[in-house]
Amino acid sequence: MYIAQAFKGLHEWWRYLIGLVIIFFSWQLIGMIPLGVGIAIKVIGTGMVPTTIPQMSDILGSNLFLFLMLLSFAFGLLGVFLSSKVIHKQSITSLTTSRKKIDWKRFWFMFITWGIISSSFVLIEYYLSPDNYQVNFNLQPFLILCVIAIVLIPLQTSFEEYFFRGYLMQGIGSVFRNKWAPLLITSVGFGLMHIMNPEVEKLGSVIMIYYIGTGLFLGIMTLMDEGLELSLGFHAANNLFTALLVTADWTAFQTHSILKDMSDPSEMGISEIFVPVFVIFPILLFILSKIYKWSNWKDKLFGKVVEPSKENYKFIDEIGSDFQ
Repeated sequence: MYIAQAFKGLHEWWRYLIGLVIIFFSWQLIGMIPLGVGIAIKVIGTGMVPTTIPQMSDILGSNLFLFLMLLSFAFGLLGVFLSSKVIHKQSITSLTTSRKKIDWKRFWFMFITWGIISSSFVLIEYYLSPDNYQVNFNLQPFLILCVIAIVLIPLQTSFEEYFFRGYLMQGIGSVFRNKWAPLLITSVGFGLMHIMNPEVEKLGSVIMIYYIGTGLFLGIMTLMDEGLELSLGFHAANNLFTALLVTADWTAFQTHSILKDMSDPSEMGISEIFVPVFVIFPILLFILSKIYKWSNWKDKLFGKVVEPSKENYKFIDEIGSDFQ
């Protein structure tokens, strides 16, 4: 049912191509202007030309860099909503869920649950290996970080969810008329989006298993639950609590967090990449399946996407007024 929400709007394949152009333009061109201007001013003033994310963070200051970087995702999210409304005549509700309205209880349940779990992992690791961490807490910049992170990180993660598990999932599914193709394509695409992150250079290509595996986990959660609410909550909690709790010189998020990871990334064990994907995520899916009574896994993940009969939907010219 979730992918079939695409049929509530105008869903011809060429509309998705136009939408992709709008989204990319909003995200990577308009959204990057503030960051580009900020870097240009610093380059003129210092003569230093940053070429990596850590260097950009150093030259701008981590809070300003984080703000300007996250701002581009806010523009990207706006591009997704604009494409959905203008190009497809589809409401945000039908882009988000197959339910009559967005279930915010699902979002907050997943946000709180994963926030507790992910924070516990960091604290346990700090307790077991305190020499690998340095207390990085500084009240004033941390409070500024909190404001930036709480406001903008949910917009960043929402863009990635609405773009990959929403817009692309529904678009690819409506074209291929199956569920496995959009699940695999969006998961690989989500992983490849992170290929320029500093973590890839430090940890090697094996980290892509984690990124693609996370995309697959989020995609399965979306298809089984017939909506984005759980994946939106998980992704927001994952990035927000990480940004506030721990940073490192070799990560994409350079923040004034409470802790700083001083360990050598080249010594990170394979288990730290494989355990989340092959142990923690499957266990979490099993628990969620019991809570939300998921069933018919084969059809929901590998079945066909069937366009419902016209009488089951409002006429297209009425859909625009349902924009929420």
